[in-house]
Amino acid sequence: MTSPPGLSPEAALSAQPAPRRRGLPGLPVMLMILAIADLRVDLLLLFDHFTLTTLTQAILSHPLAVAVLVAQPSLWRHYRGRRGRS
Repeated sequence: MTSPPGLSPEAALSAQPAPRRRGLPGLPVMLMILAIADLRVDLLLLFDHFTLTTLTQAILSHPLAVAVLVAQPSLWRHYRGRRGRS
């Protein structure tokens, strides 16, 4: 690759626009549905009779599903926040 006159190859590479990433707007919704489906039985137990033991057991038994639900605000900002930006 040749650089424009007066620019070093490193400067020419940094001057190029970054490649545009395609967003996946449905990913947070899909992850939330899968996490709730994984926690379905534990959520029914919690809604039926809430105890700290049941809550602790749900968190310890399904750490990935709980992490996905906790990370939902960040996922929404990451995958939906690019609409107004160019």
